[in-house]
Amino acid sequence: MRKTITITVIVIVLASAFIGYRGYSRRQQNANLLDNLQTEPAEIGSLVATVGATGTVRANQTVYISWQTSGIVAEVTVSVGDDVTAEDALANLVHSSLPQNVILAEADLVTAEKALEDLYEAHSEIYIVQAEQQITEAEKTVQTAERLVYNLSAPGPQTSIDQAQAHVVLALNKLERAQDNYDPYANKPENNLVRASLLSQLAQARNDYDAAVRLYNALTGTASELDMAIAQADLELVRAQLAEALDELARLEAGPTEEDINAAQIHIAAVEATLSFDHIEAPFDGTVTQINHKTGDLVSPSEVAFRLDDLSRLLVDLQVSEIDINRIEVGQTVSLIFDAILETEYEGKVIEVGLVGSNDQGVVNFNVTVELLNADEALKPGMTAAVNIVVNELEEALLVPNRAVRVLDGHRVVYVLQATGRLETVIITLGFSTDTHSEVLETELQVGDLIVLNPPTDFFSEPGSGGGGGFFGGGRR
Repeated sequence: MRKTITITVIVIVLASAFIGYRGYSRRQQNANLLDNLQTEPAEIGSLVATVGATGTVRANQTVYISWQTSGIVAEVTVSVGDDVTAEDALANLVHSSLPQNVILAEADLVTAEKALEDLYEAHSEIYIVQAEQQITEAEKTVQTAERLVYNLSAPGPQTSIDQAQAHVVLALNKLERAQDNYDPYANKPENNLVRASLLSQLAQARNDYDAAVRLYNALTGTASELDMAIAQADLELVRAQLAEALDELARLEAGPTEEDINAAQIHIAAVEATLSFDHIEAPFDGTVTQINHKTGDLVSPSEVAFRLDDLSRLLVDLQVSEIDINRIEVGQTVSLIFDAILETEYEGKVIEVGLVGSNDQGVVNFNVTVELLNADEALKPGMTAAVNIVVNELEEALLVPNRAVRVLDGHRVVYVLQATGRLETVIITLGFSTDTHSEVLETELQVGDLIVLNPPTDFFSEPGSGGGGGFFGGGRR
């Protein structure tokens, strides 16, 4: 029995010593943890929320200019770094080395320009006057034909009959004289000019006589159905001729049609384009940044000759994640730094935000374009920029360090060091963030609370505390 009691006492003593040692060890560890905690007070301050990205500088406009034909370079008129304006000649080819179609285009241009000139000339004042004269003559002919038809259908007065009979006599006399003049030349060759002229006069005299006879017959009521049909057909013919003359005058007065002018101008433009193959011009104001040929080089179509950049504005193209794109707006301020330019920060602004994203291996990004506002000669297209876009600026915001924020049971929390040496969890709701701090929107956190930057991961409790006197205390909502 005495031996059993002795063993029991020894066990109790050893257990007490062990428990005491564990308590001491925990207190020492708690003390060491407290000594190693880093804290920062919660405070009110300003916060500039940014979205970071990396981009590449480019010119406002860039073009690679190629030759449109083959030939030998006659002259390069610019050097790298030269500023040029639109339509300035940069280089030209030896004329004799050009393909035949380019050389012949010079003659085609003369023909095309003459065709356009003729188009306008055809509607000039002199042609309009001639058309008006033709209308006047056609109107007189219509009136004569109308009188003839009327006279054929109704006997005329005696004075008209007498006059018509006199015209028959005169016309017959004119016909006989024309016949007498022609007879001596009737057997002459057909290409004889005198014979041809007299034959024409004879034919005209016969037509005049026939017309005078038809008029006399109409006035005397002796017109046949054939004469009436002929007169009516003649009337329709001269009326149609009058209508054509009126249409021609209207066309001349209206001038050439827009379709005709466009067609002629397109022809000229096409020929001029072919002629322009013998040289290269600057398409816009810019700086020559690359030259690929020298005098005497043999070039071929589509071969790049120059690079031209408009350096009046420098832009930076960025790729922004879909997570941040809805925070980006046109007009937001931007700060840019470059590895190639130390100790200098540049300013910019957002000028374009992409509306459609691109998927690259499951990552969706959007294009954002930034304009540099204080660019200098040190900046060059192709340089890489680290870009921060200011998406919000806050004043008088409650701020917590980002490194102190943890996630516990699905909530964001920070750990606050109490005066008693215990840590208390405080649930927080975050707003905008920077690289170092975040805005707190909803919380019981107070200004001045000591936020632990490196909270421990182990939980230590003093013996006999029942969980209430441990290293970690309760939590605040």
